[in-house]
Amino acid sequence: MISCFNLCRAIQKSTLSKYYYIMKSSLKIAALVLAFAGLSVAAKAQTTTSTTTKDGIRYSIGVEAGIPVGNFKDAYKWNLGGSVQADIPVASQLFVTVNAGFNNVFGKKDLGGVAGLDVPNVQLLPVKAGLKYFVIPNFYVQGEAGAAFLLNKDKTGYDKSTAFVYAPQVGVQFPVSASGNFIDAGVRYEATTKYTSGVDNSKVSFLGLRVAYGF
Repeated sequence: MISCFNLCRAIQKSTLSKYYYIMKSSLKIAALVLAFAGLSVAAKAQTTTSTTTKDGIRYSIGVEAGIPVGNFKDAYKWNLGGSVQADIPVASQLFVTVNAGFNNVFGKKDLGGVAGLDVPNVQLLPVKAGLKYFVIPNFYVQGEAGAAFLLNKDKTGYDKSTAFVYAPQVGVQFPVSASGNFIDAGVRYEATTKYTSGVDNSKVSFLGLRVAYGF
C-alpha cells in the first residue's frame, strides 16, 4: 500500500516537473517567434501602418500567462490573468503606456512532498505606467513600473499589501483590419519588491506572455 502511494507521488512529481519544463520552453519559443515575426513584418512593410484611433490613443485588452522565476518558483507554479492598456502617442514611434490588470499566481500543492501543505494563491492587481518605443515598424521595446496591490493578503500571510513592480518587455504589434484594429503580443519579465521584509520568496517574479486585441 505504501509502495503504491510512493509510486503515485513520484508520478505526480514527474508530471508537474514535465509541465513546468514545457511551459518554460514554450515561453522561450514564444519570445523567439515574436522577435522573428517583428523583423519579418518590418522587412515587408513599406511604411508604418497606423493602428491608432481617431484621437491617437490605442487601447488593448489582453490575456496573460507566465511562470515564476528566482526564489518565487520554489512555492509557485504559474500565473494567469488579464489586463487593459492604453498607448498614448507623445512623439514619432514613442508612446506613454498605462496598464492595469489582474494576475492569479497558483501555489504548489503538497509542498516539499508534505501532504496537505498547500501554498495559497497570490492574487495581484498591478497598475503600471511606462514608455513604449517602436525600434522598427511593428517591433517594440517597452518598460513599465508602478504598484502591485495584493488582494488576498490575509490568506498569504505577507506583511504588506502593496509593492513596487517593474516590467521590461519586447513585442510585436501588427494590424488585422483596415479600421486599425491590431494584435499586440509581448514577452516580459515582471518583478516586485518583497511583500514581507527579509523573506526572498515574498518577492513576486515571473516571465510572462501577453497577447492582446487592440482598437
